[in-house]
Formats: sequence, structure tokens, C-alpha cells
Amino acid sequence: MAIPATPSARGVNVLLVDDQPIIGEAVRRMLAGEEGVTFHYCQQAPAALEVAADVRPTVILQDLVMPEIDGLELVRRYRRDERFQDVPIIVLSTKEEPAVKAEAFAIGANDYVVKLPDRLELLARVRYHSRGYVALMERNDAFAALQKSQQVLAGDLATAADYVRSLLPPPQESGGIRADWRFIPSAALGGDAFGYHDLDAEHFAVYLLDVCGHGVGAALLSVSALNAIRSEALPQTNFHDPGSVLAALNKAFPMERQNDMFFTAWYGVFHRPSRRLRWAGGGHPPALLVSDGAAEPRMLDSEGPLIGAVEGLEFESAETTVPAGSRLFVYSDGAFEIIRSDGTMWPFPEFVSALAGGLPGGGAGVRSQEGVLDALLARIREISGREDFHDDFSMLGLVLG
Repeated sequence: MAIPATPSARGVNVLLVDDQPIIGEAVRRMLAGEEGVTFHYCQQAPAALEVAADVRPTVILQDLVMPEIDGLELVRRYRRDERFQDVPIIVLSTKEEPAVKAEAFAIGANDYVVKLPDRLELLARVRYHSRGYVALMERNDAFAALQKSQQVLAGDLATAADYVRSLLPPPQESGGIRADWRFIPSAALGGDAFGYHDLDAEHFAVYLLDVCGHGVGAALLSVSALNAIRSEALPQTNFHDPGSVLAALNKAFPMERQNDMFFTAWYGVFHRPSRRLRWAGGGHPPALLVSDGAAEPRMLDSEGPLIGAVEGLEFESAETTVPAGSRLFVYSDGAFEIIRSDGTMWPFPEFVSALAGGLPGGGAGVRSQEGVLDALLARIREISGREDFHDDFSMLGLVLG
């Protein structure tokens, strides 16, 4: 007989293990003609597990007193075999014996019936236990399918994260500017991407964007926008003018064509000869400019609208003079929206203080850009009590020499 792949495909599948053929025939007749009920009989106790493996029962009717191997020992063997650990077992006995009944339940029996019960009672018990077992198998199958799907998704996210990381520029020192970064994607992969490059011999561009949501779709949108900036492929755009760049991004990536996804962005251009920094932001956290001798970091605000949310918007550029040796930090919200181990949110002023060199044990020891970024990561992991991040951690650090 061909056996369907899953218990649910064959309904109620009964296996009776009893050394008395008369009992086998009696049970067969009780179940005969019942819709969805299939009956199998095993007379030899030593063959019980082999038969069970062949017929894959949804319930086992197990005689208590049998030659060679008694019924309780068979119950133990069923439960030691991973194939039958969850299959319902109804013990059949000729009499009520509380001690035996207690032992049967203790070793894994699901029910205890004095044979032979009324036909309606036997049917009710068989259907009840089979229903529970089939439901358990279906839940297990669903959970296994979910795990497999999650593994595939995790693999896709890891591949996407590796791809995003491959597009990020290497740390570099060029024309008096030292640039470094830290990027730690969240398990769900957010939509962060960033970069920097020389526009010409005098102008250096730096930019970071953060797509709403998580997953491969968000990552692909961020990569598309990143490539448009890096390759200067936005039509009729002055890449020396930050406001013009954000307006072009807003036009090129309307959320209606991006599965309703929008993004925030910060874009700046540093002019080396004049030490002027121009920047514009769209819904993005402010960049921080840390200068020696300044009372506190300057926040380079990002007051423009979100990118892609509303068509035809304009973005204004701001400008400032940068003292020599100043440090510029550009980041996503995943760098400071940190839930501490006590469940409270890390205050933004403490994040600002960390970047300004105010980390515990900091000061001159972490004045290098690399030291500040690593110390910030260590501080975040300390206060959150975890190694991973609920959102992408993206942080650009530049020393504008």
C-alpha cells in the first residue's frame, strides 16, 4: 500500500498491536466503514516498531499483556524512537489496575482503555487523539517551513549586506582629508549607504542616506541612490551644490515608483582652498562638526523634507567655514537611537558628547578618528548590553585638515 507523505493526508490511521487475532478482528469491525479511518493490525510484538514505521499511524492501540515483549515495554520503545515520540498511544487492558495505569501514563501513554470498549467510545478516543497528532504534525511542518524560509531570507540579507559593504569606499587620506567609517548592518538589514569622493582637485563630497524600512528592497533602493550620486548620473545636477543634488534625488526616486519607500539623506561638499563646507539634508539627523577650542560641537542641521515623499520640492544649502583639524561626523539614526539595558532610550546629548571625545576613559586617548568610532561602538554595546543592532549602524568620520 502506498502511504501518503504526511499524516494529515491519510486522515485517521490506526495501528492495533495485540497478540489475539480475535481482538484484531473485533476492532477491525468496529472501525470498518468509518469515513477517513484506516486500520492496520500487528500480532507480533517484536515486529511492532517495524510495522509502525511502515504504516505511519496517527494513533496506536497497544495491548498490555503480550508474549515476548509486554505492552509497557513497547510503550517505552515507541517513546525512545524519534519516529514515534509524539504518536498517541492508547493502552488496551483487560481490567482496571490503578498502579499499572499510573505506570503507563508515566512512561508516555496518552490514554488507557479496558478492552473492549463500546464502539462509539473507541471511535471517539481514536478520532480525538488522531486529530491532536495531525494538528501537531501540521504545526511542526509549518514551523519547519518557516525556519527554512527564514534561513533563505537570512542568506539573502547577508548577501545583500555584503554587496552594500563592497560598494563603500575604503578609509583614505587624500588632499588633507582623512576619512574613515564603521558600518554594521542589522539582522534585518536596513537601507543605509554612504560614500565620499573628490569632485575635482578642490572639492570633496561626502554623503549618507537611509531608506525607510528593512530588507533587500530597502538595500537595493539605497544602492541605486548611492550609485546615482557616486557616478554623478543625475541629469542636470550641479554636484557642487548639495541642495541641487537632493532635489535631483527627490525627482529621480519618487516613492510611488519605489514600493512606497522614501529615504533621508545628508550631502556635503568641502572646498579645500577656502575651507568652506556646504551641505543640505533631507529629513536626516544633523551632521556634527567638532572643532578644537569650540565650546561644543556644531550641529549641521538637516531641515529639508524626506527624499521621494513629495514631487517638485526644493532643498536649500547651508554653508560654514571649517577650522583646521575639525572632525565631521555623518551618521544614520541607527547610531544614536539605542535602547539601553534598562529599556530607556540613550539620550541624544550623550551621543553628541561621545563624538566630541567625552567617552569615559576618552580624551586624548581617543582623539584619532578611528579611536572615536571604535570607542563609540564599545560604548553603545556597553549601554545596550548586546552586540547586534536593531537598525543599521552607519557612521562616517572625517578629519578636515
